[in-house]
Amino acid sequence: MQTAHGKIADYSTIYLRLALGAAYLSSVASRFGLWGEANGGSNFESFLTYTAKLNPFLPLSLIPAIGWIATIAEIVLGVLLIVGLRIRETAILSGVMLILFAIGMTLGEGVKSPFDYSVYTASAASFLLAAYYESSFSVDALMKTGAPAI
Repeated sequence: MQTAHGKIADYSTIYLRLALGAAYLSSVASRFGLWGEANGGSNFESFLTYTAKLNPFLPLSLIPAIGWIATIAEIVLGVLLIVGLRIRETAILSGVMLILFAIGMTLGEGVKSPFDYSVYTASAASFLLAAYYESSFSVDALMKTGAPAI
């Protein structure tokens, strides 16, 4: 039987995985205009312009590749977090990606921007998830305990 602390930790990790995963996928949806203009929708060209602003030290010829790498990483991380597959590793990669994003925001827009958009908070949450990565409602848990009998 799970203790009250264990249940809170389990439910919290599920919530954290879903929130982080949804944030990644929402960001991707926005850059492809799926949220619509009224909801802060964007387009990929605007995203690449923003990517260039956050990476002023990179040659402009690399920006499209960086933009696509970030987009693919956000899709993969978002899906893995939501389904709960390789949670610890995914959470660590998420934390690293977000801290790099925060550094880019600081270089491109100043120190206030990553705080306003809670990028440091999301990065810290990712690293916390890596520490408390076991979750009963995940693909990892299913693989650990085995598939239920049909």
